[in-house]
Amino acid sequence: MKKTLKSCLKKARAAGACKSALDSIAVMRDWDEFWAHPDAAEWACYYACEVLEGRWMEAEPAIAQNALWAYSYAHDVMKGRWPEGELAIAKNAECAVYYARYVVQGRWPEGEPVIAQDADWAYSYISEVLHARWPEAEPAIAKDAECACYYALNVVQGPWPEGEPAIAQNAGWAYSYVRKMVKGRWQEAEPAIAQDAYWAYCYAREVLHARWPDGEPAISQNAQWAYSYALNVVHGPWPEGEPAIAKDADWACHYARFAHQGKKEMTP
Repeated sequence: MKKTLKSCLKKARAAGACKSALDSIAVMRDWDEFWAHPDAAEWACYYACEVLEGRWMEAEPAIAQNALWAYSYAHDVMKGRWPEGELAIAKNAECAVYYARYVVQGRWPEGEPVIAQDADWAYSYISEVLHARWPEAEPAIAKDAECACYYALNVVQGPWPEGEPAIAQNAGWAYSYVRKMVKGRWQEAEPAIAQDAYWAYCYAREVLHARWPDGEPAISQNAQWAYSYALNVVHGPWPEGEPAIAKDADWACHYARFAHQGKKEMTP
């Protein structure tokens, strides 16, 4: 017998469904109004999983149109592949990765075209499913500094020239790449690193092991890193950083003791 909206609502309430969702459904006149609601696929998936604890055939056409809930239905209700929902899932990079990882449990070619266009999800797919280089996704990954750096480190396991232009534009990821891949001076990245006080200080101390005039303007604007630069790179008073240091009582105190009294202090 076909379920009535009222009977389903009663069972959902008994199962502890979300009160706000139940209140929204309670004022609906019929199933047509229910299926027209933007949250219908979510509600139907919940009902199948938590109330019926199994398939709800009448709801499947609606669920199959929504990538997220189609994936959830496959994973939590079908507990395996669900061909009817795959068309929607394959159009959403995030859901396609989850479907491959937790439902297919392996490579899923149908979802790869959309995954390959999204750097974050392409890298997730590579690290969780493929465990190998994926040339089709490299153009997207190469445009994202974070993903390109991780791809070089964990997948290529060596310098990756294709990703270097994007990495070089991001101070933090450029520094990470320098330390782990270049292991020496990387002039292409220096303009970006020089704009960030912290990374400029790190670059001078850990990569160049010397003063770095290009990074000093940014470092001199930050009390903490100006003090650290004086202590660990200049190894003495650094007048260029003193205006910023003087504006911060704590770092000014440290600097005064170090620079003017000659007392050695622990590196912050």
